[in-house]
Amino acid sequence: MDLHIVPGITAKGAAEAHRQDLLIQKEYGCNCMTYWVDESRNSAFCLIDAPNPQKVKELHDKAHGLMTHQIIEVNSTVVESFLGRIYDPETSDVLESQLKVFNDPAFRVLLVINNLDTIILTHRLGREKVKKIVSKYKKFLQRQAEAHGGREVEYTDVNIISFTSTFNAVACAIAMQKVISKEIQELLNVKMSVHAGMPVATSSELFGDTIQFAKRLFYTINNKQIAVASIIKEITHKNYFNQINHQIITLSTSDEKILDQLLDVLEKESGNSNFNVTDFCKHMGVSKSGLYRITEILIKKSPNLLIKEFRLEKAMELMRNSGLNVSQAAFDSGFSSPGYFSKCFLETYHFLPSAYKRMC
Repeated sequence: MDLHIVPGITAKGAAEAHRQDLLIQKEYGCNCMTYWVDESRNSAFCLIDAPNPQKVKELHDKAHGLMTHQIIEVNSTVVESFLGRIYDPETSDVLESQLKVFNDPAFRVLLVINNLDTIILTHRLGREKVKKIVSKYKKFLQRQAEAHGGREVEYTDVNIISFTSTFNAVACAIAMQKVISKEIQELLNVKMSVHAGMPVATSSELFGDTIQFAKRLFYTINNKQIAVASIIKEITHKNYFNQINHQIITLSTSDEKILDQLLDVLEKESGNSNFNVTDFCKHMGVSKSGLYRITEILIKKSPNLLIKEFRLEKAMELMRNSGLNVSQAAFDSGFSSPGYFSKCFLETYHFLPSAYKRMC
């Protein structure tokens, strides 16, 4: 999928560019499947089956000359789950020139739902009980997604439901919070955030930027709250959030930037065992007391606790998804030694990382 930023783009103009692509696609070994155009955001996205990104650029250069700003590799099934289609929509206007014109933006509102690592839960409750809880929970998500006009998305470490409407996304989150049992909320540590964006931006993953920040918003809430990104508030009626659940949390745009900065620093230094609060302060450009105030206000944690928990989550991700053993995961996530990692893991989760690794 590729992104074109074209000031003043129109649905007709995008349709004509797509037609020009189709006329010469075979010369470049490409199959131009469909596109999305968003006049209000001056953008268009093309879905193309191509040998490589270079062929896509060459095709566009020859066909119409529109610059390709970003190209990412995508799975057509995932595209369909996010955007609802991978071919042209059945309903479109056909002009006298036989040009098919449709105005279908790719902007989506994502409800992202975080759950407790099932390996940790399995250690506490046993495999069969967790299997039943997770099965029941997934059916619940499916029903709520359908009831609110959302589409479930296949994703690795979080549940995602894609919407075209901010109201439906927020309403779905509120319905889940009200209906889901307190027991399951506590057991799974269910956290929800709502964010919106384009399928291609700076990340190499589909909706990667939107998903990453939605996941970062989890740091700011507990399992009884819903985090809503400021962009959702901006594009929704200004009185809407005053009339609904008081458990909805929204940061200011300036606080969102600070949250991003905090977590960018932690990501950058995640494998550095020498990284400490003093270094954190230097990266953030604040004093120790200033950093403490920031993390306490935004995340309700001290800087030291934030660093430790971030490293623990990173280590579990490495053991779970990258196949690293305990020692490798400890060092690669910034712990000074496997022994200290085991001590922190045991204090937090009440069993050893070696047992966690065996269950991966």
